[in-house]
Amino acid sequence: MLRIYVRINDHLEPHDLVVTPDLSAPLPEGPILWVDLLNPTPDEDRYVERFVGVSIPTREEMQEIEVSSRLYSEDGGEFMTIAALAHLDEEPIVTPITFVMKGATLVTVRYAEPRPFTMFAARAQRPGAVPCATGEQIMLSLLEAMIDRIADVMERVGTKIDSISREVFHEANNSAKTRSRDFKNVLVSIGREGDLLSLVRESLVTMIRLLTYHTAISEDAGKRAIKEARQRIRSIQRDIASLTDHSTYLSSKITFLLDATLGLINLEQNQIIKIFSIASVCLMPPTLIASVYGMNFKYMPELGWEWGYPAAVGLMFVAGVLPFIYFRRKGWL
Repeated sequence: MLRIYVRINDHLEPHDLVVTPDLSAPLPEGPILWVDLLNPTPDEDRYVERFVGVSIPTREEMQEIEVSSRLYSEDGGEFMTIAALAHLDEEPIVTPITFVMKGATLVTVRYAEPRPFTMFAARAQRPGAVPCATGEQIMLSLLEAMIDRIADVMERVGTKIDSISREVFHEANNSAKTRSRDFKNVLVSIGREGDLLSLVRESLVTMIRLLTYHTAISEDAGKRAIKEARQRIRSIQRDIASLTDHSTYLSSKITFLLDATLGLINLEQNQIIKIFSIASVCLMPPTLIASVYGMNFKYMPELGWEWGYPAAVGLMFVAGVLPFIYFRRKGWL
């Protein structure tokens, strides 16, 4: 899909273009500040390349992880690719999004639809809602929207981690079997939150690289950024730094919870093994007595006793109970 945003006074007006194979789609009137390519077709790529004057990277090129493949200049344009979070309400993923700055025009190339893009596009259509005088301002506004979304995600992760912590260390009167089943669910929850946090950290790293590269390119080109843009970039960098520190804290807390959960599982397994060991020790004396009187010797004085059988059963019972009482007094049970 190809959507072009034209500046009208202090807001943006979207125009969806249908590009034919002969590339004959007419451009809307007015200054074009934002060209949004969502799952672009080859015809849409060629159409944008023709009127913007830059080569649109392919999906395979956007997925390259080298810094030189994600941040570079070509044909007078800045190419900056980040890893953005998407599908947070379903199965979270990171998807590459490329920002191409050519003059006052911003081109975004993406193969997913993160919620910040939808929210910013809706706000940009309201007069005076967001600064949108240049493509740079639009890019910074998009980054701010994505950072706000990441902050919400991290708050949700923090709340979930606190809930897991209470569940792990809460002494409920459940059976060992129930606790073991709950521990399995706890491990799955910890792993899920850890994966999401790793995606968040990856996205934040790519954003800070983008801002650093964009600032360096602007200074090398002798551009005099307005004071507001510089302040916004510094503010975004501070937000990213604080979120990165918070993600480090959450990562350490997840690691602690994982170690604690595995330790509790290990303690529970040791408790089960201890019970089996004590049970086997308690059964050893009765088993010895039963073995003695189960021998097939002809002359055994006790075989002729009238109370021999009750005496043997009682002796086995006493021999099994005495170790049990001893272990209880020692606190091993």
